[in-house]
Amino acid sequence: MLLRNVSRWLTGVLGLCVLALPTSCVAASDAPTASAAPSKVELVGGPGRYQLLKNGQPFVIRGVGGNGNRQLMLESGVNSFRTWGADNLGPILDEAHRDGLSVTVGIWLQHAGGFDYHNAAEVKKQFEMCREVVEKYKDHPALLMWAFGNEMEAHPDDPAVWRAIEDIAAMSKRLDPNHPTMTVIADISPEKVKNIHAICKSIDIIGINSYGGAPSLAQRYADLGGTKPYVLTEFGPLGQWEVTKTRWDAPIEATSTEKAEHYRKSYENAVVKNPGMCLGAYAFLWGTKQEGTGTWFGMILPNGAPLESAQVMAEFYTGKARPNLVPRITKLEVDQADRLRQGQTVRAMLAASDPEGRPLKVQWILTAEGRERLTAGRDEAVPESYPGALVNSTNTTATFRMPDSGGGYRIFAYVFDEAGGAAVANVPIFVEGPVRVETGVKADLPLVVYANSAADMAFAPSGWMGNAGGLTVDWEWKDRPQAGAACAKVTYTNAGGWAGVACQFPPNDWGTSRRG
Repeated sequence: MLLRNVSRWLTGVLGLCVLALPTSCVAASDAPTASAAPSKVELVGGPGRYQLLKNGQPFVIRGVGGNGNRQLMLESGVNSFRTWGADNLGPILDEAHRDGLSVTVGIWLQHAGGFDYHNAAEVKKQFEMCREVVEKYKDHPALLMWAFGNEMEAHPDDPAVWRAIEDIAAMSKRLDPNHPTMTVIADISPEKVKNIHAICKSIDIIGINSYGGAPSLAQRYADLGGTKPYVLTEFGPLGQWEVTKTRWDAPIEATSTEKAEHYRKSYENAVVKNPGMCLGAYAFLWGTKQEGTGTWFGMILPNGAPLESAQVMAEFYTGKARPNLVPRITKLEVDQADRLRQGQTVRAMLAASDPEGRPLKVQWILTAEGRERLTAGRDEAVPESYPGALVNSTNTTATFRMPDSGGGYRIFAYVFDEAGGAAVANVPIFVEGPVRVETGVKADLPLVVYANSAADMAFAPSGWMGNAGGLTVDWEWKDRPQAGAACAKVTYTNAGGWAGVACQFPPNDWGTSRRG
């Protein structure tokens, strides 16, 4: 296959194809098309009196992170969403403008743990990448503000990190005086607050991602002497790194009902009760992803059904009660969770209800425990599911027969009402014995990895690696392919580092699947 805009590529064995990308690949096909006048966003006031003005009118961020179920987003009073990188930014901004939404544009900065902020040449490349993005999109009417970096402060006491951010922010303010600057950090610490205030004079706003600490964020920030305004740029349930774990190291996930209460408490304390310092928030995640589990952070299920966390935020953002209250889960438990035998049956018991008394439908699923615990929000491999393990079920009970392989598993209960609302809970369980690995499937030869379209590939392009936030692949690029009707065009927009995508069978298999 032909890889356009790529200077080198690697082909692995056993059906693994990795694209290793250089730092000079820059997308050139996502220029903005909106023709309305640029927005003018101002930060006015001072400590305790801060306010955003958009085109002269007060603007409080009622935001979400993620782009799932756009119609529900608009119905829920959302007025803004954020990005973590500038990939495909032109179409994203154009679509947001058509829907009346504003965007906090994130520009991904390399994390200090894997990037040398003392290397002047690499820092300069990153600076130039940011400059190109600012110049290209500064006049887009959907732009609300710039967010330089997301949790890149692996060494918060290193002044070089903050000087690099200050240089980028100062450049942005020279090129674009109409939009505030922000940098986003992982919660707060004395070093972070001190260095941003002392070094990053051109950063107008601090973006703070906080989960378990969100309810106490306002007080903790004040105690550390914070005087810049802040945005709660990510918040949601307690993270999988913050909760109790089982004997076999599986994090115990709250029910969607319990999570909704944490969303409520976080928003009330960090945002509602701290006007003049907090400019708004972006609830995480308006959509779904595999991180911890497939349901840990998602506010929306893959079928578009809202969970109670989405309902809570809609009540805050619209000031009105929702016309349909989603189901609530009181309890999910099993008759035995640990030291199960292979082939043993397990009984799960669920207590759920609908506030309006509507009939409920429950879907029961058994999955393997996730084998990855990645950091920085990277997508993890989706665990295998076992539909044949369900012996029988009702809306309140289910019996599962354990697989013939040891290890961790989870029993999920998805609860749906007739109006499209949902609730979800899971319980981790453990089966004794060795993990059985089946022989991989022998492929017929010759084996075609890619030909004209991703739809025809024997291996799924599911293994995203490295700085994948800056990587995009168009599998049907028809501009002068060397052979066939199309080729794969690979674009990498980050200033440094590397990224790749592995073509895998089955999808997301890194060599541990029983079918791979």
